[in-house]
Amino acid sequence: MIGEWIRFGITCLLLIAALVGFTAAVIGAYRFGFVMNRLHAAGIGDTLGIFLVICAVSVSSGSFLEAAKAFLIIVFLWFTSPASSHFLSQIEYYTNPHLYRYVDRKIQDGPHSDEKEPE
Repeated sequence: MIGEWIRFGITCLLLIAALVGFTAAVIGAYRFGFVMNRLHAAGIGDTLGIFLVICAVSVSSGSFLEAAKAFLIIVFLWFTSPASSHFLSQIEYYTNPHLYRYVDRKIQDGPHSDEKEPE
């Protein structure tokens, strides 16, 4: 009986921490002015929030098999979230013409960056 209450308390604390992480991600996405900073805040915040939610689910389930499945979900999300953030930042880098103020682009931006310019 007391073990269930302890597990319930840990689950509640993890869910509250996840809510704080998601809230920080939303605030960061709205407060930052530069799109790369917004992308970073959203990527870090949602990864932390999802990690804490899945930890809460695995603690509340009490089953090893369900906790292992939740761990596999965490691993999958940790590989896909940074990859999608990197993809979105590359799209922003190559399509935003106003990014020249923030990033020092050199001649290697083209698709054939290893080739030298024709003389």
